Order: sequence, then structure tokens, then C-alpha cells
Amino acid sequence: MKFTKMHGLGNDFVVVNEKTVPTDVLDLAVKVCDRNFGVGADGLVYILPSEIADFQMRIFNSDGTEAEQCGNAIRCVAKYIYDYQLTAATEINLETKAGIQAVSLTVVDSKVTAVRVNMGSPILEGEKVPTIFNENPVIEKEIMIDGTSLCFTAVSMGNPHAVIFVDTIENHFVKGLGPIIEKHEYFPRKTNVEFVEILNQSEVNMHVWERGCGETLACGTGACATAVAAYLTGRTGPSVTVRLKGGDLFIEWDQEQNVVYMTGPSTVVFTGTWLL
Repeated sequence: MKFTKMHGLGNDFVVVNEKTVPTDVLDLAVKVCDRNFGVGADGLVYILPSEIADFQMRIFNSDGTEAEQCGNAIRCVAKYIYDYQLTAATEINLETKAGIQAVSLTVVDSKVTAVRVNMGSPILEGEKVPTIFNENPVIEKEIMIDGTSLCFTAVSMGNPHAVIFVDTIENHFVKGLGPIIEKHEYFPRKTNVEFVEILNQSEVNMHVWERGCGETLACGTGACATAVAAYLTGRTGPSVTVRLKGGDLFIEWDQEQNVVYMTGPSTVVFTGTWLL
């Protein structure tokens, strides 16, 4: 199996261009993503043919679960498709489990330098995120974790997010509270967890605990969910730079179209062959 190791702001993936997904893909994802005995990655990503879009993307987390979509992986896939000459187009539609994503590429010297993704409309209805709350939207809902009272805003960008605003991001939040919140009874399909510090009306810091992956350096859908939650709660405007451990993403929530756009880079690390 030929693969390309890529990352979007440190959120890293093993990207494979194939006709089909193998039957043992869940076990394969765990083995390939293992950072000691495998290639090492947050996810195994397949680029596949699509009957309804230009290409299809499927992503399998390092724990063997399949994700609906991933913003950083979408940017990596888009760069792969263009740089490896699978298409000459700079406007690409990608089929994901969360729907079709429209992608625009910035190309310099025949290489993709930035990717702008139409991430679709945010889902705010509690039961569709999903949470157990029949509210629309679910804003600043209290959750008690080990005696600590926090408030989350629930947003789905095709996958569920619990966005928690804090005065200062403490080290124990992500690794200590993140895994507990991920599996909390409030979230029937588990959730990604974002801890967010507001810098000003157009900038935020975000650290993330990703469902099925653990702490990562960046999360594209999480950055989108954070921008939506920050605007809903009156903390920022509709366009923000989200500063993550791995770098920055620019997020725009177009109010007229009710569509969220994400712009950021993606990078090739190396190529290799995995012996099946």
C-alpha cells in the first residue's frame, strides 16, 4: 500500500489513493497510525472514486473509528489530488460522510499553498449535533466534571463539538477533562472538545481533544465550531483567526448563506510503502 504522510497544522494523516477500502480497514488504521509500531498519524485517509462528486474521502481515526469528516484532512486530500495530478482543476468537490465539500485551491508554481473549504452550514439543534438536549441552539449548557463546573456550546460541522470558553487554557483541561467530556452521557455519539480563550474580537486560542484521536495540534471542524460558538455567544465577530498549537486557521461564517469557510495550509511530509 503506497501512502503519503501529510499534515494540516500538525494534525497528521496517512493518505492513500485507492479504488476501494479494504475490509480490515479499522484494524489497519490502528496499526498504521500507531506512533511506535506504525507510520504514526491521527488518522488513515482514503481518496476514492465518487459517483456524486469529483472524489470521495473517508477518514479512519487512530482508534479505528470512522469520522464523518475532518477539515484538516480535507485540505490534505485537496493538495494531494492537485499536486499528484489527479486533476488540473482548482475548484474540487469532495464527497464525505457529512456531505459534499467544495474546495478552492491557491496554487503557486504548480503547488497548492492554501486551501479554502466550504464546510457547510453549522448544525445547532441539540438532538442533531447530537446531544441529549432538545434545544436549538444549545448555548452555555452547564456540565460538571470531577467537581469542576464548565459551560459548553454544542455545534456540529458534520461531526459533534462541545466548545468551552475559559479565561485561560490550563494544561489539565485538554488531557484531564477532554477524555471525560468526550464520552459524557450528554453526547450520544461522543464529542470533540474545544477549550477556547478569547484574545479579541477577531482572534482566539483553541486547544482540542478529538473524538477517537486524543489531543491533536489542530482540528479544522473544531476551529469552525469554535468560530460559530464564539459568534453565537457574542464573544467575536463572524470572521476569526483561530490559533491552534500547530498554527492558524482563518474561519468565516457567511451569515447570508449560513455557510462556514475555512482557509489554511497543508503539507507533505514523506511518501512510503506499507506492507499489508
